[in-house]
Amino acid sequence: ARWFSDSEAVVSTQSTGATMPIGNLFKNCTYYWGFSSFISYFINHPLYTPPGCNLCVYLGLGTYLFGELGNFSCHIAFMNMRPAGSRTRVIPMPDSNPFTLLFHLVSCPNYTYEVLSWIGFAIFTSTFYAALFAIVGGGQMLQWALGKHRNYKKEFEKYPRGRKAMIPFIL
Repeated sequence: ARWFSDSEAVVSTQSTGATMPIGNLFKNCTYYWGFSSFISYFINHPLYTPPGCNLCVYLGLGTYLFGELGNFSCHIAFMNMRPAGSRTRVIPMPDSNPFTLLFHLVSCPNYTYEVLSWIGFAIFTSTFYAALFAIVGGGQMLQWALGKHRNYKKEFEKYPRGRKAMIPFIL
């Protein structure tokens, strides 16, 4: 799971350049390493009881994979929106990949898909810390999405009015 997200980070860094302040590195590492430690402790504990419902496992895994594929697709779309070697910014729009259609509804579909994938992970592991991981990460991504959405609206006069920041039709 983490490998896929790291691969996606390589793609997104190639498309946008290093945009994370160095101060956020500690916060990010603490978040991922801290939660992964708690989650792995409880999942690997001898008293761990896997979900009794196979449907929950398959539904959660399917949701996780769908979210990761959508997130990756959005990063590829972001990379392709900017001409090579250029710093020109454009209004994010979908491409031929159906996962990018979410660009019609939200400014940051990559965050939408990432939160969806972590919700799926929480469902198929059925642990409190996996759910907390999704909630805390979702809150941080919502904060980033609101900022990016605000900046897009300021920067682009013709930015689509109906778009929300991260949650279609809501926020």
